[in-house]
Amino acid sequence: MSDSHPRVVVLGAGSWGTALAAQAARNGLPTTLWGRDAAQVEAINRDHENPRYLQGVSLPEGLRATTVLAEAMAGSELVLVVVPSHAFTETVKALAPLRPAGAGVAWATKGFEPGSGRFLHEVAQELLGPDVPLAVVTGPSFAREVAQGLPTAVTVHSTDAGFAQAVAESLHGDTFRAYTGNDMLGAELGGAMKNVLAVATGVADGMQLGLNARAGLITRGLNEMLRLNKALGGRAETLMGLSGLGDLVLTCTGDLSRNRRLGLALGRGEKLSDAVVAVG
Repeated sequence: MSDSHPRVVVLGAGSWGTALAAQAARNGLPTTLWGRDAAQVEAINRDHENPRYLQGVSLPEGLRATTVLAEAMAGSELVLVVVPSHAFTETVKALAPLRPAGAGVAWATKGFEPGSGRFLHEVAQELLGPDVPLAVVTGPSFAREVAQGLPTAVTVHSTDAGFAQAVAESLHGDTFRAYTGNDMLGAELGGAMKNVLAVATGVADGMQLGLNARAGLITRGLNEMLRLNKALGGRAETLMGLSGLGDLVLTCTGDLSRNRRLGLALGRGEKLSDAVVAVG
């Protein structure tokens, strides 16, 4: 990876992928965003806005978008996968033969592989092989706020300290701080488990059970996360940081969280199917 301005490709033009691509582009890195939706990609290139996911938020003029994966991957030095967990395996399979030699792969996808329940780092290792540097980007971060340039802190975990630092530096800016660590399992676990608790606290708030109940759920939920993390081999300090406690508090209390909004709807007595459609 070149020292100062690595070529970045972000795979996934949803709200979070767009926000992270914008962040890298703001930092002066040549950045390409890949998405499947031609109209959306055209709007990003023409109007510098993602009207579907981040309407009204201005994107850097240097950010380029494409629907052609091979074009996006060409010459890339840092690949950042930002697709939903159900599309992670398919996306990594598709990028594998197109990855330039030496390019590391990071992801800001939260969750496990559907069906197998495997950690995403296990999926990536299997599909990309042992020699490709891997990293996970996670932490308390609503995409819209990142895209707007509001202060945000995340953490980048990798078994390769140099790659973790390179990913962090590509995102690090005036209002975006990226820390590093080497506990990929703990970081991924924190990012996935907090979603369940966000739904639960949403349900409690939707039922108007009070602030005591919300605080109890968050605190006892964190305790449960810590126990599961220990049993699986993660480190406690990882979950007491941005990828665990930080993300848990944000997702359980912030109404930009789709998981929280789903819980709120259920707590108010709405049908699950209706709530899922409303939340998007």
